[in-house]
Amino acid sequence: MNTALPIRGKNRLEWIDAARGFAVFGIFIVNIGSFSAPYFLYGGGDRVWNEPVDSFIRIIIDIFFQASFYTLFSLLFGFGYQIMSERLRAKNISLYPFLIRRMSILFGFGLIHAFVIWYGDILLTYSVVGFILLLFINVRSKYLLWVAVILLGSSVSFITFVYYIARDYLGVSNQAAINEAFANYQSRNFFLIWEQNYTDWMYANGGIGIIFLVMTILPLFLIGMYIARKRLLHEPENYRAILWKIWSVSFVIFILLKMGPYLFDNPPWFSYIQDNVGGGASAIFYIVSMTLLAQSNRGKRMTRAFTYVGRMALTSYITQSIFLFLLSYGIGLYGSISPLVGIIIVILFYSLQVLFSKWWFMRYQFGPLEWVWRSLTYWKRQPFKRS
Repeated sequence: MNTALPIRGKNRLEWIDAARGFAVFGIFIVNIGSFSAPYFLYGGGDRVWNEPVDSFIRIIIDIFFQASFYTLFSLLFGFGYQIMSERLRAKNISLYPFLIRRMSILFGFGLIHAFVIWYGDILLTYSVVGFILLLFINVRSKYLLWVAVILLGSSVSFITFVYYIARDYLGVSNQAAINEAFANYQSRNFFLIWEQNYTDWMYANGGIGIIFLVMTILPLFLIGMYIARKRLLHEPENYRAILWKIWSVSFVIFILLKMGPYLFDNPPWFSYIQDNVGGGASAIFYIVSMTLLAQSNRGKRMTRAFTYVGRMALTSYITQSIFLFLLSYGIGLYGSISPLVGIIIVILFYSLQVLFSKWWFMRYQFGPLEWVWRSLTYWKRQPFKRS
């Protein structure tokens, strides 16, 4: 029986790795705010971080980062899923057992990350949607796009309608939940921290919340698969005109839906469209921008730092969460990290991740967690050190 081999460095698309590394950076920008204070989940941040510089940074994050980078990561996940499926087929490997094992291992990573480190984990959702994606492996490309549009359109329309009906009740902070989060996360008692983390996870994902999360993630996975099948990003020099059109259209939608609401006081009822349609458009804009930029020598130099981190995205993502866990709950800075300070921390720590990733890949073939994931997936210890 043939053995599936991991993607080696020479076969990688560097601009996809760069986009993945850029996504990890953007996710970090958003996550530090929700990791270090309860306001993202329970409201009230505008009353606490109300200095002009902090208010400005919050707006910049909302327009250019919020819901733009987990969507980018989702597109890339679907893109990679399709590439892996094609490679397995080329080697006559049975897709379903292999991908089920791969998603099961990711589910395990997600369980640990979500309930031991941080409630805002995305890996659990990715693994669940990854299982669902098995149903679409043999679906024709045009139907992938139709299903994506229908799912995203129906969920966004329904939630926006509900938000509009309840618009007078949106934007109200839950002070009791905020006080409880502060008490538990500042306690330095692991059991209280984990109990609060579970409470927050249930608040964010309980009930039908997880269903609508899946309905917004699955379309992005499907679009990522569609892009991979059309090979627009495999051979960008052959599709430059199309990519520039996609870049232009996605930029216009991105600006209209992410920046436009601020012309009308950024109404909360519009947030689902802003995040899921505007966020999806910004994700496409970012991935196409990174692809086009990397086609020149100067562009390659500009994106290379992101490439190092992108090659070990799972390790980098988990490492960021461990760092924020220690910073917020261990050192005790929970509730004390303003948006300005948060940006500074992210830039400094991400710079260290770039340096570490570069150093690591001079010595090893895969990131630490990537190596564990690959070894378990291929059911065989993978080569680790560079020869």
